[in-house]
Amino acid sequence: SRHSVTPVSSILNRPRPPTPPAPMRRVDIIAAHVTAGGAPSGPLPAAVSAAPSPIYAKLKGKIAALAKERSALKAELLKAGETKIQEITIEQCINGARSIKAMVTETSDLDPSKGIAYRGLSLFECNKKLPKAPGGECALPEAAFWLLLTGEVPTDDDVRAFTAELHSRSAVPPNVWKTLETLPKDTHPMTQLSVCMLALQKDSKFAQKYQEGMKKDAYWDIALEDALDLVAKIPVVAAQIYSRTFKSGAQAKYDAKLDWAGNYAQMLGVNDSENFKEATRLYLMLHADHEGGNVSAHTAHLVGSALSDPYYAWAAGLCGLAGPLHGLANQECLGWLLEVQKELGGKAPTKEFIVDYVLKTMKAGKVVPGFGHAVLRQPDPRYMLEREFALKHCKDDPLFHLVDCCFQAIPPTLEKTGKVKNPYPNVDAHSGQLMHFYNLKEQNYYTVVFAVSRSIGVMAQYVWARALNLPIERPKSVPLDTLKAALKK
Repeated sequence: SRHSVTPVSSILNRPRPPTPPAPMRRVDIIAAHVTAGGAPSGPLPAAVSAAPSPIYAKLKGKIAALAKERSALKAELLKAGETKIQEITIEQCINGARSIKAMVTETSDLDPSKGIAYRGLSLFECNKKLPKAPGGECALPEAAFWLLLTGEVPTDDDVRAFTAELHSRSAVPPNVWKTLETLPKDTHPMTQLSVCMLALQKDSKFAQKYQEGMKKDAYWDIALEDALDLVAKIPVVAAQIYSRTFKSGAQAKYDAKLDWAGNYAQMLGVNDSENFKEATRLYLMLHADHEGGNVSAHTAHLVGSALSDPYYAWAAGLCGLAGPLHGLANQECLGWLLEVQKELGGKAPTKEFIVDYVLKTMKAGKVVPGFGHAVLRQPDPRYMLEREFALKHCKDDPLFHLVDCCFQAIPPTLEKTGKVKNPYPNVDAHSGQLMHFYNLKEQNYYTVVFAVSRSIGVMAQYVWARALNLPIERPKSVPLDTLKAALKK
């Protein structure tokens, strides 16, 4: 034989090197992450895959180039780190840190007058400029993902290749399905989704490479691997949650010939029309990102700042998204609309009826869901784009007639009270109507659709937080007595 064979007994009897104490192992891991300077420099770190696809290599190259530029700006800004940008009031401290400028988010920015902008482009511009499905009019969400990651509008060819890249990463490991099947079918769909994100964490490339001691300037690269994997897999998981919770439980057929959102719409199995695919594309593009201060994005950012991997971060973010004051608002708005429709008893809605109903609602100490926004002071662009879609594709829907009547009657009614800073509708006042029209009527599932969309923005934010080497987040909290003492100064 050309190779000598070592007996198993000899291997077993070899003296083993002493295992360092646990604290020392931890120190070794941390030490392996420390690099001089902190900002990304030099050549790109080696890819996780031995042969990355051309589109993945192109994506990485664009992020690396922009990260170098933005990291230089960050370093320049920190030279003037003592510069004040804002005074903090007692009201802001008590009332949810509203409008406090205390974090950096590169991917999007929310303007009170113009709404959300993805890398400087308004949603109207995004819907116009981003590539679309063949024959479609709504921008593709994966095109928005590329924009958020790179700061550039992708070409049609880039998006086709990027969609194929996501399809190639969409396989869900068996352990996730086994975990899902252990949950009672009446478990809330958002709970199921969060559990599945944790089940996916077992295969996190970021967690694995961190334990191996990767350098800090490789964080964003490996985070990108997890981010693409998560975004690729979440529609598959979400569709199965819908199937097992509300239908037969059969695994939906995956169609890699469709785009990311079109395939998700088809897997849901509620409507096979092209218009439903278009509505899904529009919804997922519009909800993809909303800067970093909202509950789900901020939660994911906070958890990610501890270098928890993307699966941990988004599982935590999903728990925030499930809250009644955040992602659950969509289904609450639809519930309110259906309540009003029932009160109408089959009659067509009128402005007079809506005004009267709203005043009664407010007199009872209740809020009118879907109107007003924590930041916006104009009609939500997301609402207006969904309205444009509805006027073209479902203007005869009785529920849309009610939505339209509310759009005309409620803002002036709220404005007259003088108690509402923003009387205009937000996107939640419309989204439920579109879903309901296309036969997606299970309201408990609506937040899952939101979660599929928002995974795009949160994952883009995670990659950029690592690219900029943003530190662990640790704001200072104070008791009320500290605020009371401030009054005396």
